[in-house]
Amino acid sequence: MNWSAFCAEAPLIGEHAQKLFETSGVVLVGTLRKDGSPRISPVEPFILDGELYLGMMWDTFKAQDLLRDNRCTVHSALKDRQAEDGEFKLHGRAIPVTDEGERRRYCATLLQKIGWSPAEFKFHLFKLDILSAGLFLSAKERILHRWRAGDKVEKYRQDIEGRLQSIE
Repeated sequence: MNWSAFCAEAPLIGEHAQKLFETSGVVLVGTLRKDGSPRISPVEPFILDGELYLGMMWDTFKAQDLLRDNRCTVHSALKDRQAEDGEFKLHGRAIPVTDEGERRRYCATLLQKIGWSPAEFKFHLFKLDILSAGLFLSAKERILHRWRAGDKVEKYRQDIEGRLQSIE
């Protein structure tokens, strides 16, 4: 499901995730290497026309990983170990964007937003098919909001040992 549909099903998670994306400007993307071992890489996320896009330099290892096996995870950047602003993660599939009009809109909007565009270079562009997501919010206690495609958002309190207790 695309970003807009995800936000319609899990609005609190989507709204908070978007704020985290905008604050740091970067996420960590987990991919699978040829041998099946994990790889984690920084990527700049971009939301446009209801899609969550990940643009990558041409022929990077992370892009090669996604072209070979499109399963991935996206994790918000943390500014400290307390993660007081929250912590977002999603699991999904990266779909290569080959439509030239969509790629041009991405480049034009990126240029307008950050003053730079990859339009004159070869680059990879993926949009995410979101399958599940979670948002940890912490104040005095860690609260997890968890969503899976086709299900309602579930809310849990997590104790110091990682055990989850359903709330609401």
